[in-house]
Amino acid sequence: MRKIYIPIWLIAVAMIQNINVLAQDSSAHPFLKIKPLAFRFQALPLSAITPGGWLKTELKRNLDGFTGRLDTLAPDLIQQDDIYGKDRLSKKVKNKNLGAVSDAGEWQAQFLWWNSETQSNWLDGFIRTAILLKDKTQLEKAERLIRRLLQTQDKDGYIGIYDPELRYRFDNENGELWSKATLYRALLGWYDYKKDPALLTAIEKAVKNVMDNYPVNQSHPFYSVNPDAGGLTHGLAFTDVLEQLYVLTKKQAYLDYCLFLYKDFSTQTLNEDAQFKKLQQADLPLKGHGVHTYEHLRSVTAAYYASGNPVLKSALDHFIRKINRATTPSGAPVGDEFAGGRAGDATTTGYEFCSLHELMAGWISLLTKSGEAGYGDRAEKILFNAAAGATHPETSAICYLKTDNTYILSGGKHGDTTDKHQTRYRYSPVHREAAVCCVPNAGRIGPWYIQHMWMKDDEGVLATLLGPSELNTTVKNQKVSIESITGYPFDFDFRFKIKTTEGNQFSIKIRKPEWAVVAFTSLPFEEENGFLVFKKRWKQQDELIIRFEAAIQKNQTNGDEYYFQYGPLVLCHPLNSTEVITKTYTVAGLTDFNCLPLKETVVELNGALPVQDATVKNHFHAEMKPSGTDQPEVILLVPMAGTTLRQVTFKMKGQ
Repeated sequence: MRKIYIPIWLIAVAMIQNINVLAQDSSAHPFLKIKPLAFRFQALPLSAITPGGWLKTELKRNLDGFTGRLDTLAPDLIQQDDIYGKDRLSKKVKNKNLGAVSDAGEWQAQFLWWNSETQSNWLDGFIRTAILLKDKTQLEKAERLIRRLLQTQDKDGYIGIYDPELRYRFDNENGELWSKATLYRALLGWYDYKKDPALLTAIEKAVKNVMDNYPVNQSHPFYSVNPDAGGLTHGLAFTDVLEQLYVLTKKQAYLDYCLFLYKDFSTQTLNEDAQFKKLQQADLPLKGHGVHTYEHLRSVTAAYYASGNPVLKSALDHFIRKINRATTPSGAPVGDEFAGGRAGDATTTGYEFCSLHELMAGWISLLTKSGEAGYGDRAEKILFNAAAGATHPETSAICYLKTDNTYILSGGKHGDTTDKHQTRYRYSPVHREAAVCCVPNAGRIGPWYIQHMWMKDDEGVLATLLGPSELNTTVKNQKVSIESITGYPFDFDFRFKIKTTEGNQFSIKIRKPEWAVVAFTSLPFEEENGFLVFKKRWKQQDELIIRFEAAIQKNQTNGDEYYFQYGPLVLCHPLNSTEVITKTYTVAGLTDFNCLPLKETVVELNGALPVQDATVKNHFHAEMKPSGTDQPEVILLVPMAGTTLRQVTFKMKGQ
């Protein structure tokens, strides 16, 4: 028989073409690894960035309040329950009171994972806040807490909440991966600061224990007989840990494991929006638990970048469009507690504070990986409007749930009020009657934003998220310090004070917000992919001045209402209210309280755009008409930050 020789290059081409064909077949090969994608930007260590101005003030208020004192406000949850140590869960544990769970009923031990979430998310926010503020006393406290947790590590590397008789043996609800995700994120935050090789070794050993017990393509970490196993599906956020380890170590195995986890998550029978088969249904709205849905945006993004598979990119794009539909004017996503297939609106679709952090972190993840500047605008919108608008302007307290239009904060629990949109709506530094999850996440959102204000690329440094801050890093092995002096987002003037080695040539890229017009720069620039690029040989002490301008924007909601935006700030009409204290705490000045309207007046647009007040910064006036009248009134509009009760959206008069 005559032999036929085929050139090697032709075989290679055929293989590549075949892979591409397979990749396009979403039903058969959605998780095929083609070529991992490089991250466009490089995130920097937490200690490289120092907050300034109002950001520093807000962090300090939280550290003196719920972020620094939650262990005192809820000592049974944080101080007394050693859930990672001597109080690990076992089959012998029954009716353990964790969070808002009462002692009534026969709860299986593996159900009771909530306290690990409370402890570890609190620790994550507390550690990062203490690092950013360089608070010596709180840093010493953080070190003691970390040391105590590391002492719980077993010889095989296990750090978690279960005794050996339970761990990795579930077919139902459990918090195995979720408890690890929350704790290991905190440990990585501490490593980011201390750079202790022994700590990184301990974390890697703990992650190896997971990967050994849930081997790739030989196990099913997300198998459950119950499609609504919330603790189990929270565990997909373990991809956060894997990605951070990949950035630190460049070990591809961590990214590959992200892909494996998302694959198994997607092939199980679960009621989760982020499953691949559901994301492929472009018209299927988001229905599941809000926090799950929005934290999973990062996991889907991680899977796509681990695989480079265009089919996963398509699913990710569908996911983003679905989230956009579920987003309110403030940037917040529907989730009180479930998305429920609803489009985001300002009045009836409330949002959980946890969801604000999770979605903001998702936009930042996309910004870091893709380099697309628009994701920075989305992250800023959440922090400056939704989060600031759900935080009390004077005391350390947040709303567990809130709406953009907030006409009353009555503070009810599920089912105990006639107005179902007013459940879990009150200010509190704890929210013990609901679940102690949102307060820890309120302590995480600011530090996560600050850590990503500055990043690097191959050409230099980037101001990716704007605000008062100072960067200290190295570029081309030379020290670089850049101080951003600004009142942003409350004004749009920036003065960057640059210090480096004389003649060090690199680029400084400043993200240009989508709404911004460049009014002035002190140095010439080029515009590239949504960034102003300044490249030169810098003096030992140099300076860059930028001034943006903004115009009032009138935007339509998903319905027939309108809202106004000035720069990144969503405007609202503040409503007068009285505060009714419902609970006091041992920490002076911290209380639970409701906000009740003194006069409920809904106003409608009368046609004209708001006019800026010439005497008071960020105050605007617009002629509107109270509903049911034809008498116009001049109405005050201010940023959502600093308000409690308010009206954000307005119907057009006569519509």
